[in-house]
Amino acid sequence: MKNYRWGDLGAILRGMQSVNGMGEKAMRQACVATVLVEDAQVRVTRFDFAPGAETGWHRHGHDYVITALTDCHMELEDPDGGKRRVLVPAGTAYRREAGVEHNVINAGSAEMRFVEVELL
Repeated sequence: MKNYRWGDLGAILRGMQSVNGMGEKAMRQACVATVLVEDAQVRVTRFDFAPGAETGWHRHGHDYVITALTDCHMELEDPDGGKRRVLVPAGTAYRREAGVEHNVINAGSAEMRFVEVELL
């Protein structure tokens, strides 16, 4: 297993900065991405977020499935400036198609963990 700070996977990130309530740029803590499996068909990555941690802006280059390991209280920032909060309960999963662009933030008070399976 190789541990990465999500920001180290630079090719799919556009940046790690956000704006705080005073209009100033502030850095959030980056989540930790651990690649568990990577071959010609899939990449399986576990993401660990401290409260307030984020992925940073990124665009998904492949279809993917997320499985929540903990209750995931997510704030999703969209490219158009929109923000929404969602709860992904522990043990549930969802899929998305390639092209999704967003920043994912742990909006909860506890650590948040999920596994992402990218279909290469």
